[in-house]
Amino acid sequence: MGAADPRALVRDRFGLDAGGAPPRLSVEVPLDRWVDFARFAKHDLGCHYFSFLTAVDWKEQGLEVLYRIENLDDHLDITVRTKLGPDAVRCPSLTDVYRGADWMERECYDMFGITFDGHPDLRRILLAQDWDGHPLRKAYAVDTPHAPYR
Repeated sequence: MGAADPRALVRDRFGLDAGGAPPRLSVEVPLDRWVDFARFAKHDLGCHYFSFLTAVDWKEQGLEVLYRIENLDDHLDITVRTKLGPDAVRCPSLTDVYRGADWMERECYDMFGITFDGHPDLRRILLAQDWDGHPLRKAYAVDTPHAPYR
């Protein structure tokens, strides 16, 4: 990456403001630029380490997916967020850019019901294949009786 300011690079390339200050940045990316930003961060910012991916259910505002990537050489970490909307449950997969996104996307699919388009093997990873619902969604009834998993 060199001495260039990563906030300026994000602004120049995507027209987005990166909150925070290096070494910790936070960027909200439109859903249609989700994968493009991941490629940019990996190749142009040197963020080769995929730390994690998860989701948040904001109830009325809908789901939000976020991931954290890092440039370990330059001590830069970026949290990237995108909003799916109140009724949306689809997000492009990052597995073509970061292999480490594979199981984390499966976990989000399992727990939140988010379908990651382009994922090579999207199926439940924590719960039984016939499990009804997605336990980390706000609408999930926690008092629903279930047979023991194991």
